[in-house]
Amino acid sequence: MSIAGIKGMNDILPEDVATWQFVETTARSVFGAFGFNEIRVPVVEKTELFCRSIGETTDIVEKEMYTFTDRSDNSLTLRPEGTAPVMRSLIQHKLINQNPVQKLYYSGPMFRYERPQKGRYRQFHQIGAEVVGIDSPLIDAQILVMLDHFFKQVGISDVALQINSLGCPQCRPGYRDALIAFLDQRLASLCSDCQRRFRQNPLRALDCKVPGCKEATEEAPIVLDHLCAGCDDHFSAVRTHLQNLEVSFSINPRMVRGLDYYTKTTFEMITNSLGSQNAVAAGGRYDGLIQKLGGPDLPGIGFAMGVERLVLLLSELKLTNAQIDLFIAALGTEAQQHGFKLLSFLQRSGVRAEMDYTDKSLKSQMRRADKLGARYSLIIGEDELTKRSAPLRNMSGGEQIDVDIDNFEGVLSTVAPAETL
Repeated sequence: MSIAGIKGMNDILPEDVATWQFVETTARSVFGAFGFNEIRVPVVEKTELFCRSIGETTDIVEKEMYTFTDRSDNSLTLRPEGTAPVMRSLIQHKLINQNPVQKLYYSGPMFRYERPQKGRYRQFHQIGAEVVGIDSPLIDAQILVMLDHFFKQVGISDVALQINSLGCPQCRPGYRDALIAFLDQRLASLCSDCQRRFRQNPLRALDCKVPGCKEATEEAPIVLDHLCAGCDDHFSAVRTHLQNLEVSFSINPRMVRGLDYYTKTTFEMITNSLGSQNAVAAGGRYDGLIQKLGGPDLPGIGFAMGVERLVLLLSELKLTNAQIDLFIAALGTEAQQHGFKLLSFLQRSGVRAEMDYTDKSLKSQMRRADKLGARYSLIIGEDELTKRSAPLRNMSGGEQIDVDIDNFEGVLSTVAPAETL
């Protein structure tokens, strides 16, 4: 009996890898231009890290984390998101002592146990970016400009930026009390989760996808009406900077995000092409998180993008893996040995070359050359060994020239793509 993969944890097949690489390469290029450096953190962290940062009453901590106990009775968790591990690393390695401003990005798999659906899986991949040490609204705007630029660079136009402000520890308690009072009058209309946690985490009711909760909270008070002067000025400045840079956005006063650590600016990039899973990037400011995790009291802001959702949006591009530059069709043992030497030389010179490693017929080998999308083919048989020259064929145009099979450098200069020369 064959063993299938785990539901919601998907293979990325060779035919799809080109699109993934395109997304990842574009992110590295764009983020690098904005001054970000890559950081890589483990996929497993202490469970306490996520409970302390994300919040005990969030869906992630309550229902969705992959948590287990190791042989030393440590509670460990497969990371459900990337911000907390990056902050843990920043604190542990005292990166802020080296540079008071840190601009970091990461990519890799995350894990949450939830019902798999289009664009939402149990193992999923994120590309994210974090800025620590700057509380200016300029950096909020720069993050959003970078996101907007990234989507333009990958060719995704069906996205819209939505922004909101969640206030700060000074002004949010007043809003929280007003929201609790509003929800308390409508408890019967809320789902069991929102009923259970409405006093500890009332904002989650605004983000709940259950139709009854959506209807019950339509007239709920909005946080923008409760902002203190500082938060109001900050949010106003972010909007002004975006307008000055001609970045389109709309204000979504119901956007609360699902994690407890967000303060002030929050945002999502929304698409209409993925059904209910319409957010392809999301994030916000988390000024108290680093101190909460045992580090210095520093401001921070960041976001994460779902790679699977980006790939779905890019499916129409039909990106393919790079072509083979040369396929060597060798007939007979001696021809195969000579072809293998040439093959190895070309591969070590940066040329994508391939050959048949068995004794298939010429017709069969040429079919494989076609299947691999080879730009050129070189046929070496007994006659070619005697003459020390062989026909090099342009597979798309059909033109053919004879080349010296002992002049490896000459073959290289003919078949190599320009970037390898």
